[in-house]
Amino acid sequence: MFTPPLVIATLVAATLGAALGSVMTRLATRLAVNRLRAELADAVRQLTHDSLTGLYNRTGLRTIHTAVVASGDPQPIVVILIDLDLFKEANDTYGHDAGDELLRAAADRIGQLAALVGGHAARLSGDEFAAIIPLGQHRPASLAELFTSVIAEPVKIPTDNGPVTVTITASLGVAITSSTELLEGVALRRADMAMYHAKQRGGNQHVLHQPGMTMPGRRPRRGPRLRDRRRNSSGNAD
Repeated sequence: MFTPPLVIATLVAATLGAALGSVMTRLATRLAVNRLRAELADAVRQLTHDSLTGLYNRTGLRTIHTAVVASGDPQPIVVILIDLDLFKEANDTYGHDAGDELLRAAADRIGQLAALVGGHAARLSGDEFAAIIPLGQHRPASLAELFTSVIAEPVKIPTDNGPVTVTITASLGVAITSSTELLEGVALRRADMAMYHAKQRGGNQHVLHQPGMTMPGRRPRRGPRLRDRRRNSSGNAD
């Protein structure tokens, strides 16, 4: 039986149309899924990262510590708390924008160095940072000295009167704990106490936490500065 060309053309067109429609539907579905995945990844990043520096925030650091705990047997870790010396003075002298540039520069150095030695870094609040590093073959004192010297390298920042070169040092508190110890209730608290001893001794140095150590004298300022609290309300550092 002879089938007219018009009928053949109609059948071919219908078949191709159905196939094309199926392809377009699958493509649209795939694009929608990819978009949702990207939006979810972005939402997760905003929850766990500091928008100013790109480092983990406090929530992100908790997540990293939880992952370390869940990764296998307990292991010794080095927790380093880093507080920039005289940052407020530099911030007041050169302005908030320059202060933010200083924070970003310090964060880049801290983050890259932490990654280099197999660890992770976070900005906790204001000019305070932290790093978690597997102890492994590292010597805690050597790690702290490395962070101290890298942070203290001069950095050029833009100001209203042109670029200036600024040197910012840091006080470091170092604590060695088991990965199963509480992060904030034990590890960061010990590093915090040691850090304040380093700051009381003039800064630009580190102090290793020792058993029985307590906070030195009057407890200095804690928590984020006003501008950081304002930034927190818009989704910045946790």
